[in-house]
Amino acid sequence: MKAIIVAGLVVVIGVMMAPSPTAAHHSFAAEFDADKPIELTGIVTKVEWVNPHVWFYINVQNDDGTTTNWGAEMGPPHGLQRRGWRRETLKIGDEVSVAGSLAKNGTPRLNARTITLTATSGRPGETLNTNSSQATTP
Repeated sequence: MKAIIVAGLVVVIGVMMAPSPTAAHHSFAAEFDADKPIELTGIVTKVEWVNPHVWFYINVQNDDGTTTNWGAEMGPPHGLQRRGWRRETLKIGDEVSVAGSLAKNGTPRLNARTITLTATSGRPGETLNTNSSQATTP
């Protein structure tokens, strides 16, 4: 009987000490630069509706004719849902304009503040708040 209690206690302590997904959560300032605002227009190529943040990716046409795939971080799924977002709000193939702040490390990523839908979404001109982790908008 003692062995069962000790084994159960070890399991409970082990679960309590295991790192949780929230331990990997980052602040806006750790990854993005509020002093480097950016606005991009592109075609949605992927949407990842996952915790701790929803990400979407757009292909953006560069001035030299090449295309860059940009990743854009939004708020958490539950925060977006409270603002009326659904998994289907952004669809692959939609053209969107996104305003946000660049990644500090120079990669093609940004923290999105707003997304403006174009004609391909069926709701042209609608601007959606992304529940950004940025405290204030520049």
